Amino acid sequence: MTPDPDAAARETLRLIGPAPANWVPDRPGIDHNVVLVGGGQTGCAFAWAMRRAGIGKVSVIDAAPDEDRAGVWRNAARMNLLRTPKSLVGPEIGLPSLSFQAWYEARHGQAAYAAIDRIPRLDWADYLSWYKRFLGIEVRYGTRLTRIEPAGDRFRLHLAVDGAERVEATRKVVLANGVGGTGGPYLPPVLAGLPETFRAHTADRIDFAALRGKSVAVVGAAASAFDAAGVALEAGAREVHLYARRTTIAAVPISRSRGFPGAYDNYRSLPDAIRWQQALRFQRSGSTPTVDAIARTVAFPNFHLHLGAAWTDARIEGERIVARAGDAAVTCDFAIAGTGYFQDPSARPELAEFAQHILLWRDRFTPPAGEENDDLGAHPYLGEGHEYLEKVPGTAPFLGNIHVHTPAGFVSFGVPIGDVPSMKRDIPGVTARISRDLFHADLPAHTTRMMGDVAPDFGPELYAGAIGRGG
Repeated sequence: MTPDPDAAARETLRLIGPAPANWVPDRPGIDHNVVLVGGGQTGCAFAWAMRRAGIGKVSVIDAAPDEDRAGVWRNAARMNLLRTPKSLVGPEIGLPSLSFQAWYEARHGQAAYAAIDRIPRLDWADYLSWYKRFLGIEVRYGTRLTRIEPAGDRFRLHLAVDGAERVEATRKVVLANGVGGTGGPYLPPVLAGLPETFRAHTADRIDFAALRGKSVAVVGAAASAFDAAGVALEAGAREVHLYARRTTIAAVPISRSRGFPGAYDNYRSLPDAIRWQQALRFQRSGSTPTVDAIARTVAFPNFHLHLGAAWTDARIEGERIVARAGDAAVTCDFAIAGTGYFQDPSARPELAEFAQHILLWRDRFTPPAGEENDDLGAHPYLGEGHEYLEKVPGTAPFLGNIHVHTPAGFVSFGVPIGDVPSMKRDIPGVTARISRDLFHADLPAHTTRMMGDVAPDFGPELYAGAIGRGG
């Protein structure tokens, strides 16, 4: 008989017992207690955490048409290995049998797991698919959030569902929709002016096969830029040139210096000045590509690295891009921007109508001279439950019911929110905050329930024969 690779996980579910029944009272006209926007690793982990907290009527939506085209791991992500250590706690959140390690060892053995340095990307994607199926987490694919409309004690969510418009009501919203969830891919103006047929961002679905035999320029020097360069080379590009603004490639992983539990667990309670300095230090040092991402590219003799070579001009001449990088002229067939993401709620149609009420870091904190930074200042200043806060108290109290679990929380919480490192700390904390908010919002009903009459477990006949016994 073939061993069941899920036996240990099934035993874990048996031992922890069934999830509590939904304790949140129904309200007329409310379709959902919580809507999780994004069906990737974060949204599914939240769905599981809320189920175990007894929060019912939770819906997970994703704009992608199906699982294969959802999330980054089979689409925009192009690394061979995850950038995070394999030992980090992920969506299993305290249940080892649901971890990647347990899943991998059940299929490949302990020795195979010990032999890998970091997790292969496609294995991680397979694990997340298993996690979702095994725990019975339903994701509503083909469902795009187009507008969040505040409406008293609820939100009216305007959704595009397989091309049809519909409106559903929810009490809470969790934005778990990745790096572009409260902003979007950043495309430098020098590249934004080029026709879309000549350029792409690493967030896009790029047809690398079409780049075979062509000259490709990659702008940027973080991990995603090197990953894109590596895929282009492997797809047969004639040559790939990577252009970096900096004179060196960032090699110091600044974020690790705050990775010990004391700083990690208590980061939100740090003074604003320290959190700002930490974020500024990270941004100034640059995002560090992994060793294997660089090695993947430099192994090709037709890969060329240009340091201190920011693009300052680009135009189309004939069928080619003609640009300027530092003091040198550039001619290529296609350009890929590995230039990261920006944060701006007003750029998101679902947030735009109330974006002006969201408290941003620039509204709350004035950095000392020399520490100004417009990009960091545009990040939302989030509350302890990752909720939006009001710029002017009393003007938009509904913002406290929108919780943000995306990289927009970086300045407030100090790690890339939504990545694996943030799961252990933040998903239980945000879930507990949502539970508390929902509980207190219906406190009279809960008080009545707690103080209500309870049927006795037994009657006096159980002990009547012992009353007055002689001793």
